[in-house]
Amino acid sequence: MRKAKLHRKTEETEIRIALTIEGRGKYEISTGIRFLDHMLELFTRHGAFDLKLAAVGDLDVDQHHTVEDVGIALGEVFDRALGNRRGILRAGYFVMPMDETLGLAAVDFGGRAAAVVDTKVRAMRVGDLQVELVSDFFEGFVRGARANVHVRVLYGRSSHHKIEAIFKAFARALRVACSRDRRLRRMLPSTKGFL
Repeated sequence: MRKAKLHRKTEETEIRIALTIEGRGKYEISTGIRFLDHMLELFTRHGAFDLKLAAVGDLDVDQHHTVEDVGIALGEVFDRALGNRRGILRAGYFVMPMDETLGLAAVDFGGRAAAVVDTKVRAMRVGDLQVELVSDFFEGFVRGARANVHVRVLYGRSSHHKIEAIFKAFARALRVACSRDRRLRRMLPSTKGFL
């Protein structure tokens, strides 16, 4: 079982996180931002991970530090749980319908950090989440995980559905990328010899 724990403390946030990659979609999540909790809960369920995450941040200032640092911590715990990355598929993608919305995600654990995020959301808030911070979450994740993540809404009406579609697609793309390939189980999925 690939699992990892992390305690990340800064002057702005304190995050405790535990991840099991081969989980059953169980979660205990508290960030102080209920819509972010909801996105991480459905991420955990759709990824079939187990995730415990408790974050306390300076929400009296702004949501930015909490959202970005949760992304960084989640990326770092995936990086730790994947270890040397030998035998993983490394890349995955998924196209997720969410009622009238269609979202897609592609992930590559190739060792380089890059995030491209296009939510097509025009609202400033969805629930209690500042929408512009969705990009900060994914940018934090790629830095922590040393991965590429591209998430995009192709079309849709509901702002809630747009963000939900990309989090679900991200979870399922991540699930594929983390999966082990039996034929390549001893091999690093790179011609460079390192990730």
